[in-house]
Amino acid sequence: MSVPEFMNVVRYKLKPEYVDQYFKALEEFDCEGLKTKYVAKTGDNDYCFVGLWDNEEAISTARPLMIAHLDQVREFMEELSPDLGVTDPVSGPIVA
Repeated sequence: MSVPEFMNVVRYKLKPEYVDQYFKALEEFDCEGLKTKYVAKTGDNDYCFVGLWDNEEAISTARPLMIAHLDQVREFMEELSPDLGVTDPVSGPIVA
């Protein structure tokens, strides 16, 4: 088993009435190269997704699938801000 080298983190807010539907959709989401996924509840309706990936190429290859997943669950989310929309994503190499 390879050690993950890259991670992505996505901050978002869920509408309370869609929490169960969101987690069902997330359970079904998988991509080649995605080793592990975690979700932290950081507030009443606030969440943070963390994905650990084989490498940067794996996440780049998976981007269309991630966008399709976001399109599937977008209605479950509240807008964070007009500039950000419904997610605040970042990604980069694991350094520690």
